[in-house]
Amino acid sequence: MNRVFLLAALASPFPVLAQGVAAPTVALEQIVLPANTEVVVTPNDTITTKGRAIKEGYKFCVATMYDVMQNGVVMIPKGTPGEGTVSWMTNKGAFGKSGKMEVSFDWLELGGRRLALTGSHRQEGEGNTGATVAVAVAATVFSALVTGRSATITNGTQLRARTAEAIAFNVPQNAARVTTGTLAPVAAAATVSPTATVR
Repeated sequence: MNRVFLLAALASPFPVLAQGVAAPTVALEQIVLPANTEVVVTPNDTITTKGRAIKEGYKFCVATMYDVMQNGVVMIPKGTPGEGTVSWMTNKGAFGKSGKMEVSFDWLELGGRRLALTGSHRQEGEGNTGATVAVAVAATVFSALVTGRSATITNGTQLRARTAEAIAFNVPQNAARVTTGTLAPVAAAATVSPTATVR
């Protein structure tokens, strides 16, 4: 061994591999997160029907509120970003009619991939039906002036989505639980080669 290399090896706090010796490979274990696994998300900002600021089809950002685990491994970490959609809504109106909306969950982004979500949540504003009835007893015409409340979903509200499909993760076999998995590569689609026609 070269004397300079030997001195460098002795001085280094890290082990030095001899030339031509490959680093040891780490055996990986594949763990699958089943489809329909619950994922709790929350909107990053308040979503409300107030002021007609949003419409059906409005996109909003979400983040996971808790780690999603399988076999002692963190598959989807807390804070993983994603997206949802306002799939249906109606504004508040007269006679105590409250605003309503339904949101659906689209995907989470993890490791450069989008993981499809499914599920929906319906939110309704608190109506003023009691006030409407009280006013109607005094004078029916004034009951039309009583409006309901807007539907609102604030940051911190727990919304329950689910994974749309099974997701595979790679985890070192000797890793101590709890650890974080990495997304396994997606298998390439099979290609069908054309067959020659015999004449």
